[in-house]
Parts: sequence; structure tokens; C-alpha cells
Amino acid sequence: MQLQVVTFSEVKDGNAPDEWQDGASGGVAGDGTGTARFIVLDGATGAFDAVRWVDQLVTSFVPQPSTQPSTQPGAGHAGPRLEPAAMRAWFERMQDQWAADVPAFDSVIEEEKFRKVGSFATFLGFEITGLDGPEPFWRAVALGDTVLFHVRAGRLITTFPPLRAGEFTSNPAGLHTKRSSLDEMTERLLAGSGVLAAGDFLFAATDAMADWMLGAAGRDEAKLWDTLAGLAHPDVFARLVEDQRNEQDGAKRMKNDDVTLMRLRVLADQPSFVLACR
Repeated sequence: MQLQVVTFSEVKDGNAPDEWQDGASGGVAGDGTGTARFIVLDGATGAFDAVRWVDQLVTSFVPQPSTQPSTQPGAGHAGPRLEPAAMRAWFERMQDQWAADVPAFDSVIEEEKFRKVGSFATFLGFEITGLDGPEPFWRAVALGDTVLFHVRAGRLITTFPPLRAGEFTSNPAGLHTKRSSLDEMTERLLAGSGVLAAGDFLFAATDAMADWMLGAAGRDEAKLWDTLAGLAHPDVFARLVEDQRNEQDGAKRMKNDDVTLMRLRVLADQPSFVLACR
């Protein structure tokens, strides 16, 4: 089977494009194993240099080509295995790398924030295996409220982590740069899995988007999945986000925050065309 993947994103209203603090990446491994790996992160507002922390995690987690020279940390490997011991070791390695890569500080206050506050991001990492067989299988690990939705024939099969609309808080679990958080992160790490079929969709969304999706599914599930499945251009996604951030029926349906939506569709055959958005 084949995967069709596209990622949409939109910054918080009032921010510049380079202030986007989410992260999303992944793809099919080039080793012929029928495996794909993906990561979606939401860097915390108020953390120290959340963009750098997110970039470090993305670079280390997703497959990196070992045949091409790279100066990026983590290049030349396929990322950590999605099991508790391997994930803990990865958390620790990421914290060590963060501590070692000390930036040039512009002020004493900035240096203190680096050392005492550190950085933080919610985390969703998932793999799809068995793409070379009849029943691909997804496995995921998560910390926090970046959510994976498994949709089949216009119906939601699984939400991972199993959050509901309105359960998103300002203090979610996530990946922290502080070594004192290592045990807690390991204990709070969640795992999920599911079997895929041709035509299925996986949607991975950061918190503001995920919360809105769960609320919209409760109002009209068929319309929601049809809308998201049909998104074909970043401008269309931007208009959707803008509309939902605006007040409707006396309330804003989508929180004004950075939003990211990764959409994966499982296809029985190679798609007949490729859509590239710029």
C-alpha cells in the first residue's frame, strides 16, 4: 500500500510566519521495509527557544538518510524504538544534547531562563509498518495533547491520546529539557496502536486544532472529515482556521494558537497524480 501525506500549518493570529513553534515531519523509510515514521510537536509559548527544541526533536526522531553527509544532530539513524526503555533513553539523550548546545545569550535574564525554565513541547510520534502487506499497522507514543485521529469511511475509529473536546488544558504533559522531569515523562508516556485499511485517514493535530476537531465531530462528524479530507491548498486551510477563530454563536470555536494538521491517507495503489503546494 501507499501513503499520501500533506501537512498544513498556520501561525497564531498576529504572529509572523517564522514565529510558528510547532513541528511536523516524517515519511517512508528508504530501506524497503514498508515502514514510515512521523512526528508532530507543539512548542510551548513562554519556554526558552521552543523552536530550537522542536527542531532538535524532529531531526532526531524521523528517519535521516545515512548516505548523505549531514551536520544535523541525529542524522544517519532511524530514531528511537517506540517502547518505554528506548524512549526514556531518547529523552535523556535529547536533554543532554540540549544542555551541551549552549547558545550565545543576549542577556543575563535570557541565560537564567535557559538554565531554570528550559524548553518544552507536547509530543506525538508514530510509525506505520507493513505497508508492503495487506494490513498496515500504526503504533504511536504521546506526551500531552497533540492528537492522532484514525478515520475510516467518514467515522472516527480511534483518538490517541483519548481526549475529548474541552479536556485540553494549559498545563499538558510533554517533553521537557530539565533532567528532573525524566522520570515523570517516562511514567506519563502513552502508547496506542491500530490496524489500517485502504482508504483510511490518519490526522495528527496540535492542541487548538485537535480540540476544534473533536468539537466539530460532535456537531457533524461526516461534514468534518469530508472537509479535512478535501483540503487541497494551504490558503484553504488558512481560511478555515481564520473562520473558526472568529466568533460564532457568541463563542470562538478555535483557540487562537499555532495550529498544525498532518493528513495521511492509505491508498491501495500509487496515486495517479501528486499535488504540490507552495
